[in-house]
Formats: sequence, C-alpha cells, structure tokens
Amino acid sequence: MRVYALDLRGHGEADKPEGGYALGDFADDVDAFMDAVGVPAAVLVGSSSGGYVAQEVAVRFPHRVAGLVLVGSPRSLVGRPPFADEVDQLVDPVDPAWVEASLAWFPRYHDVPHWYLQDRIRDGVRTPAHVWRAALAGLAAAVPPTESGTITAPTLIIWGAQDEFIRADMDVLAAAIPASRLLVYEDTGHLVLWEQPDRVAHDVVEFVATLGW
Repeated sequence: MRVYALDLRGHGEADKPEGGYALGDFADDVDAFMDAVGVPAAVLVGSSSGGYVAQEVAVRFPHRVAGLVLVGSPRSLVGRPPFADEVDQLVDPVDPAWVEASLAWFPRYHDVPHWYLQDRIRDGVRTPAHVWRAALAGLAAAVPPTESGTITAPTLIIWGAQDEFIRADMDVLAAAIPASRLLVYEDTGHLVLWEQPDRVAHDVVEFVATLGW
C-alpha cells in the first residue's frame, strides 16, 4: 500500500494561519492535498478528531473516499469538552508540562512507548495557542457530518470498550453509516491507535482487502 500521512493546518509541519479551523476547512485541506499528490480516491483513516474530519470529507467529497476507517472517532463534538477551559487559557509558548499533563485526559490501558509520548508532547508544543483554541472551537461548532449528509463509503469503525469519551456515540454512529462494520477492542481507551497500533494495522489491511484494492 502507498500511505500518506498529512499534517492538518496548524499542526505538525503544516502552516499555522490565524484562521481557517472550521471542520469544513479541514475537509477542504484533505481534498486539496489529494489533488496535490495526484490521488483521485483513497481509503481514509482518521483517529479521534481526525476521524471527524474524515467523516466530513466522506460527506462532502464522496468521490474521494473508496473506504473509511474511523478509529476512536466521535459522532458529534458539539458543545464544550471538560478540558475546554484549560485550552482557552493557553498562551505562547505552550508549556511542555501542560501538554504532557493533557495526555491524561484520555486514560490508557496498554503501555505506549516513551518515545511516542515524547513525540506527541513535541507536537503539542509546536501547535500555537491560537490553533489549540480555534481548532477546538471549530470542531465544537460544526454540524456533525452524519447529520448533514449520508456517508455511502464502506466503513470500518474501531472503538475502545473503555472509551468513556465517545461511548454513547458508537452504536449511533454505526447506525448512521449504512455500509459500516463496528469492531470493539476490549480493555482499550479512546487512544486506540496509540494503544494497539499493530492490531489496528492488521484490521485496516483486512478491511482494505475486502474493497478489492
């Protein structure tokens, strides 16, 4: 398989403009990225809020999505999560200690390599305070993708059974996507991809094989 991993605006090595952090902006970026790399359609894999963006792409640009994999992805992000007040108070430069503490927002049930956690802290520090605030606000203000349209792409939904963050959403999300299959990983939290990367990779490969790719 040829795999592309893109940094959405404001994150990683991507540009960090002052605005453009609505859910639709992120979906537009994915569409533009696929044009830039010459990929007319692909299997999109999104983890957590990345899965929310992937859902929006599948609704707005269905011709781009040959298949969809949603890993610990919410059905809706409307409203303010418990950590929103902390994000609102961030200033630059973002404190590495705060980023490290923020990793505890989502309990983990499997060991995650120290080097990987350190990479996530570095990513968090490189994300300016205005991006933290604007991205969270943009996601929270968006109409959930499955309420604005129907996802027609074959979809694999992977969810951690201990994920209290989106527990109420899983059956509703699966019901909202006609061609979906739900896999539940026992003893796994919200950060499925962090906790069980090999299992996710195996299940993604099997899913892609069913699409005839």
